[in-house]
Amino acid sequence: MSREILPYELLRERLRGERLPCAFVNLDAFDRNVRRIVGDVATAGKRFRPASKSIRSVDLLRRVFDVGGPSVRGVMTYTTEEAAFLHERGFDDLLIAYPSVQPSDLETLAKLTLDGANAALMVDDARQIDAMSAVGRRAGTTLRACLELDVAYRPVESGALHLGVLRSPIRDPEAALTLVRHAERAGGVRVVGIMAYEAQVAGLPDANPFTRAMNPLKRLVRRRSVPDVAERRARLVERLRAAGVELQFVNGGGTGSIDTTSTESVVTEVTAGSGFYCPTQFDYYSNIHLLPAAFFACQVVRIPKPGMVTCQGGGYIASGEAGPDKVPVPWLPAGASVTKAEAAGEVQTPVLLPEGVEVAIGDPVIFRHFKAGELCERFNELILFENGEITGRVPTYRGEGKCFL
Repeated sequence: MSREILPYELLRERLRGERLPCAFVNLDAFDRNVRRIVGDVATAGKRFRPASKSIRSVDLLRRVFDVGGPSVRGVMTYTTEEAAFLHERGFDDLLIAYPSVQPSDLETLAKLTLDGANAALMVDDARQIDAMSAVGRRAGTTLRACLELDVAYRPVESGALHLGVLRSPIRDPEAALTLVRHAERAGGVRVVGIMAYEAQVAGLPDANPFTRAMNPLKRLVRRRSVPDVAERRARLVERLRAAGVELQFVNGGGTGSIDTTSTESVVTEVTAGSGFYCPTQFDYYSNIHLLPAAFFACQVVRIPKPGMVTCQGGGYIASGEAGPDKVPVPWLPAGASVTKAEAAGEVQTPVLLPEGVEVAIGDPVIFRHFKAGELCERFNELILFENGEITGRVPTYRGEGKCFL
């Protein structure tokens, strides 16, 4: 038996006596994914910054550092409150990936800065900079900001066709430089880095069985976006450096674009996170070959008819555009599936079994989530497997009483 694969019979035995539903991580697969992802980035000579929102467990975040080695530096967090929580746990290089102007968030950022944390908050608007400036000056310090560039693909010159996520309004080097100069005049805040997230490459499944007709177009968008993103990111960095702006880092990437982002000369660090757990999302990419590592198990509580069982719970639907791909997928027994009529339900989930497979009341059905970190919002702990044995348990953010969004 490969260490990275946990067969159903083994899991049924190991989970006997566990309270279900439960979530678990196969560390053999997790570690292999970490080595592959970080190794690809390190081979390209870049630093790797894990995205904590895709992990949501302090212990497993630390494991990324331990397994990934010296190329892993810093964390990309998703709120200022989370950054403060991680700083308390010993992480001090913190890139907060989403803007906020809430006074409590900016005061937290000021406290982090005064406490010696290397924390930077994302900005893309003068009003965000003004809010940071006011808090920074009042606290007697200089808050660090990271400027986000929009690199969505716009094949039409007018920009009428937007292929990518709707994030930053900063789309050209002059607009970026204008914001940097605004921060310099305001005081109390300084732009120290650049981030550009190529979502139409990193986050676009191009082998999705639920959108077969669109897959060729998605592959075309991904292919054409790669050189476009690289050229725009390079122009921005060159313009800022020519204007005397000192950048401490240039961040890009995601699990779906590591192979291309890490080759860009101006990029100094690459971020990813979901690939460590390898949820079902990454089954639908043509360029990703990772091992499923995170799962949840629900108990069978009913057998409504031959060839079908009903599980308690299971309806952990992923965020994003609604569709059948966002529904959890039965992983074991192999060949099991949810029904089209009910899919995964709030309190119960009917599961169709393949011919010849018998599952008894009280047995588990093993599922995979479509996304990575969102699974952890449903469970207080993650059971850890190594070489087929339960070797530990670690709390999720939820298990530590934290809910950051």
